[in-house]
Amino acid sequence: MKFFPNIFTPLLFAASIAQAEEVGDRWGTADQEREFYPIVDLPIPREIVLEAGAFETLPDGRIAVGTRHGDVYFLSGFDQAKAQPRYELFATGLDEIFGLAWKDGSLYVTQSCELTRVTDTDGNGKADRFDVVSDAWGYGTYHEYAFGSKFDAKGNLYVALGLSSSYYSQQLFRGWAFKVTPEGKSIPIASGLRSPGGIGFNETGDLFYMESQGPWNSACSLKAVKEGGFTGHPVSFNWYEYAPNLGKAPQVPQSGSRIIIEKEKIPQLDPYAVIFPYIRMGRSLSGFTIDRSGGKFGPFQNQIFVGDYTLSIIVRATTEKVNGVWQGACYPFREGLSTGILNVHFTPQGQLLSGGTNRGWPVRGLKPYALERLAWSGKTPFEIERITVTPDGFSVRFTKPVATTEATKPDSYKLGTFTHVYMQGYGGPEVDQTTPHVTAVTVSDDGMSARITLDNMKKGHVHEFDLEALRSRDGEKLLHRHAYYTLNEVPAK
Repeated sequence: MKFFPNIFTPLLFAASIAQAEEVGDRWGTADQEREFYPIVDLPIPREIVLEAGAFETLPDGRIAVGTRHGDVYFLSGFDQAKAQPRYELFATGLDEIFGLAWKDGSLYVTQSCELTRVTDTDGNGKADRFDVVSDAWGYGTYHEYAFGSKFDAKGNLYVALGLSSSYYSQQLFRGWAFKVTPEGKSIPIASGLRSPGGIGFNETGDLFYMESQGPWNSACSLKAVKEGGFTGHPVSFNWYEYAPNLGKAPQVPQSGSRIIIEKEKIPQLDPYAVIFPYIRMGRSLSGFTIDRSGGKFGPFQNQIFVGDYTLSIIVRATTEKVNGVWQGACYPFREGLSTGILNVHFTPQGQLLSGGTNRGWPVRGLKPYALERLAWSGKTPFEIERITVTPDGFSVRFTKPVATTEATKPDSYKLGTFTHVYMQGYGGPEVDQTTPHVTAVTVSDDGMSARITLDNMKKGHVHEFDLEALRSRDGEKLLHRHAYYTLNEVPAK
């Protein structure tokens, strides 16, 4: 994620427009998406600047909203058909809030400088006690954001720390992930982060964070975080002497290589779990959440929903663990949001809140900040529900039965692969392209899935699917015909 002051040049805006047009060309149109997931604007009082960077559901059903200005509002009335939300200021004076979690009557706020427990001790609706839970890291520049998770099953919180800049870690533990225990102990657990956009859990409760495109990262990606791990950017190695629990720093990767090659040399290095192809699937991926709505949000239960700052879109992702390594796929979901998305959150009613800002970098949405609500209309779109790997290809699951006429033809499945140069330069091209061919297809009796066999599978490559030829049994085209699977491992037969 990139937030720079006062650089809204015509050149950058022109680039954003061109990128928006590329997204529009490859996605379903916003008009088509609206039939299934309409966007509702939630009015914000004129006197409130609500650049929402974090959300949390409170025990009474209200939503806490943390802002980049350092305010926390409690929000009610957001789920009505013609919503007129009520905003109650709970706390102020904090800084760049990118994490909220509620526990035992207090709100745990992750801000750039620390993790803070915020409490209303006298019950008047206003915070009056601010306790430092952890300030185990340094803070000195605008780029040094901190992102906080929800509590895990053991009561731990996790914090992902952005570097001092794209190429430097000048403050303590910048570029690291921390675990903060229920006892308040701060434990550094992983290095190699660059510029996180969010940290949280997948459907199995395993820890991931969202990484931004830049040095050592040719595209945004979802990465697993494990204790003792290294997530790819070596500039933060200078702090290993302050993390004796992790031993010596890993070997520095070779710039210009491929991550699938370097991970064989460096045991601590985990490859990207899900790569979001640059521009086609976002430019500055941000906060993410899991659909735990039990079907209230449609056919995507337990999937990851991610916002994108620059292109004002929301995308989906699924993950799976193969041979001990995380990997998975990403899919288009919804364009047409009104501002740059910093975070998303499911309400108790199963609606998806999104919020953000356009402060500091050109974004596709036209509003300086916005709070919006997406709800499922009750109509099921014909979509690629998820893709999983098999020993000789992939299984493609749909949201509605697929017509066997086209689905049984190998030529209906167009695939291409690519990888990226793993290098210290900023971003990077898609390289080493291949074109695998489908040699066989088996469609399930209910039409909900198709298993395809490939003549070649490329480990370390994104496998790009174009399923334009497919139709549902009632004649619908796929709302979004593209999907992208990051293949790190192939399961044994």
